[in-house]
Amino acid sequence: MKNLLILGAGTAGTMMLNKFNSSLNKSEWNITIVDQYETHYYQPGFLFIPFGIYSESDVVKPKKDFFPQGVNVIKAGIDKIEPKANKVKLQNGNELSYDYLIIATGSKIAPTETEGLKGELWYKNIFDFYTIEGALALSNFLKTWQGGKLVINITEMPIKCPVAPLEFAFLADSFFTEKNLRNKVEITYVTPLSGAFTKPKASLLLGNFLERKNIKLVSDFSIAKVDNENKKIISWDEREVDFDLLVTIPTNKGDDAIERSGMGDELNFIPTNKQTLIADGYENIFVIGDATNLPSSKAGSVAHFQADILFKNFVSVMKGEAPSEKFDGHANCFIETGFGKGILIDFNYETEPLPGKFPLPLVGPFSLLEETKMNHYGKMMFKWFYWNILLKGTELPMKSHMSMAGKKL
Repeated sequence: MKNLLILGAGTAGTMMLNKFNSSLNKSEWNITIVDQYETHYYQPGFLFIPFGIYSESDVVKPKKDFFPQGVNVIKAGIDKIEPKANKVKLQNGNELSYDYLIIATGSKIAPTETEGLKGELWYKNIFDFYTIEGALALSNFLKTWQGGKLVINITEMPIKCPVAPLEFAFLADSFFTEKNLRNKVEITYVTPLSGAFTKPKASLLLGNFLERKNIKLVSDFSIAKVDNENKKIISWDEREVDFDLLVTIPTNKGDDAIERSGMGDELNFIPTNKQTLIADGYENIFVIGDATNLPSSKAGSVAHFQADILFKNFVSVMKGEAPSEKFDGHANCFIETGFGKGILIDFNYETEPLPGKFPLPLVGPFSLLEETKMNHYGKMMFKWFYWNILLKGTELPMKSHMSMAGKKL
């Protein structure tokens, strides 16, 4: 009997659990998943909570609802991985051995990495929306806020869902317009990037949207500290931006267990082969989703595309063969732009977002790099798709590799 151990039961870990459970011979394999939490969050939905579009009940379900029968589920924190011994130590003192390991421990915000960020104004005038606690606290604040200087700041890259901060800015513009407060709210988008987004062509388009919506862009801003007393964020080159309300996207880091295991980089992300999804230096350890250090987006769609590649490479390695599949960095993101419209981008390591139709070349129904109501509907429908299709590891007609069909060069 061989042991397959999956660490983390978030999006990526749950998808892999379901894929392997339906494919591996139960008489030959023992499958175990480890996670310390009982609640599964639909994290893309956190964006909508501050604006009253979603409530907490829309984004919360028990993790056990998505675990197939016949697998071992261990509710415990991970102390550390001992890859040379093929063992994992848990915080409850138990120890697990494995033949193959899949690390899907995700990422989390680390506001204490920035001086003053989690100070006296935390959850008073400074909020995140990358946690359920932050999104709910911000929702309560916005119910009574009558305006002032709203600053949206990305502390550093990489972050989960790189377009989410832009979506927050666009939704804030829509939200305050509908409340007849837009002329009382000054919105500033502050980023360490040289433009609005990581990809130049999409960045130009999204930058134009910021300008059109009267949202000021402050680029190349590397935050050093937050001045709680004077309500300012200050960069390392001593530029200052005043705020009345600061919506922060704090530093994102991998799980602390990765640091204790000595397997991560300075942000606890695991060096991973960007094509095979095998951890650098280890033949029997695969990494998926936000836990990797890949130059691809940390997003649910990316984890889904990675899942198919990882599964096929796992089968190859299990047979003693070289990994047969290569992940191309495929990412697919709906970008909510407010007022019931959205944009869709589709790209990978080598190809920037292009205009066109998706997923069908002629009819779409979604339009790439174009603001449409249909793209907004796609964004809103994704919640159903996430709960009912994606988490269950269901095979889809959409290929994991990016297709050029329907795209215009």
